[in-house]
Amino acid sequence: MSADILYWSIAIAQVLLAVAMAFACLRMFRGPRAQDRVLGLDTLYVNSMLLLITYGIRVGSPIYFEAALIIGLLGFVATVALAKFLMRGEVIE
Repeated sequence: MSADILYWSIAIAQVLLAVAMAFACLRMFRGPRAQDRVLGLDTLYVNSMLLLITYGIRVGSPIYFEAALIIGLLGFVATVALAKFLMRGEVIE
């Protein structure tokens, strides 16, 4: 019984994360300002990281957790670089 609950809860979480990724893509492509596009990109990488984690739980393979960690690190650095570019107009001083 608990294995069925885990299976269905992970499946529902994956569907909801896919919907959230679609909304983040919509915000990223149709955002009225550059700040909205950066926020959509930030939300997209967080959702993709969570989707990989839920898939790793479902399959039982630790390689997906490492991939999610790499996505999280690179996404954070990209968000900081884009925010600095939007504030000052340059990334490297």
